[in-house]
Amino acid sequence: MAVDTDRASRNLDVVLLGATGFTGGLVADYLAEHAPGDLRWAIAGRSAGKLEAVRSRLADRNPGLTELPLLIADSADEAGLAALAAQTKVVATTVGPYLQHGGPLVAACAAAGTDYIDLTGEPEFVDKMYVAHNATAEKTGARLVHACGFDSIPHDLGAYFTITQLAAEAGGEITDPVRMRGVVRAGAGMSGGTFHSAMTAFSRAKQMRDATQARRRIEPRPDGRRSRAIAGRPTRDSSLGYWLLPLPTIDPFVVARSGAALSSYGPDFSYSHFAGTKTLRYAAGGAAGVSGMLVAAQVPPLRNLLLKRVPQGSGPSERQREKSWFTVDFTASTEPSSGEQVTVSTRVSGGDPGYTETAKMFAESAMCLALDDLPDSSGQVTTATAMGDALLGRLQAAGIAFERR
Repeated sequence: MAVDTDRASRNLDVVLLGATGFTGGLVADYLAEHAPGDLRWAIAGRSAGKLEAVRSRLADRNPGLTELPLLIADSADEAGLAALAAQTKVVATTVGPYLQHGGPLVAACAAAGTDYIDLTGEPEFVDKMYVAHNATAEKTGARLVHACGFDSIPHDLGAYFTITQLAAEAGGEITDPVRMRGVVRAGAGMSGGTFHSAMTAFSRAKQMRDATQARRRIEPRPDGRRSRAIAGRPTRDSSLGYWLLPLPTIDPFVVARSGAALSSYGPDFSYSHFAGTKTLRYAAGGAAGVSGMLVAAQVPPLRNLLLKRVPQGSGPSERQREKSWFTVDFTASTEPSSGEQVTVSTRVSGGDPGYTETAKMFAESAMCLALDDLPDSSGQVTTATAMGDALLGRLQAAGIAFERR
């Protein structure tokens, strides 16, 4: 039973930590333009001067924000983070890499019963936070929702949407095993934050395995059901017309955790995750690129050189972002012991994945947790588990397409 932390009496609905950075600034811009007038929100960071500059820019967009609250907070100041978490319903942080900067804030939110969201794509961080803080968050009622950007909302909510379509075709309830595949394509550059997170993860393979094993030792399994992320093999999908390359990202693990938490995914759910390319040459090039990053991550001088060449906190121009796009194609099929197999195909699509759409997904997630009527959940939960239909509806209204194919 969750502890009543009297969230309704708090001074703020949402605090955005990291608004002075590139992605955080885009999130702040989105809130300035799209948040309802009665949303009580603030921006937080280490520098009062930089926060004042952000507020001035936001007030040019929305004159109602001239008195937007500014909070001074440092990711290493445990007492300051505890005070910040205690005065708001939701903390949304864009300050990464999260392995370096995220732990104390998760601890503060878990203890205060405050909902927390981030943009991490770092499996080691997510697993460590589960081991350290899930039990506390379950007691206080805090929802700790990682990966609320391109990692992993299109994949997690896309799989959730696909399950709803499959259930409708199967007569309203899925009673057979389900095999699902997601294929992502994008016309956009990798963000600096994503690149830093990926290189950090690639350089910490042993630590990541250790964190995964520590989580598995204490995480309950669903009773009478199972849900798995399955590593696929390179192949060609004739229906999509793409060559498929397995993607070593956090996304399939997030999808599988939603499948474990939600009985609507059926008694035996599995998910495989791929990048799709039109030609074998591009597939081979992609495989070589990932292999090169894996090798470079093991050599500190080379890793540091690459990290300097792709800095965090900067990004493409608005014009470049306007030309970017992404799609994620899902195919899900039942495996009946008798009777007819049911198959559905869906697609999630939108604009620039690394920045514009990530800012949109992140801001809508924060508002969803703060304002919407949501399923009862606590602890470390996924976007599908915590927000489900409410966030799906918000994103569709905001221009991200979830459609049957």
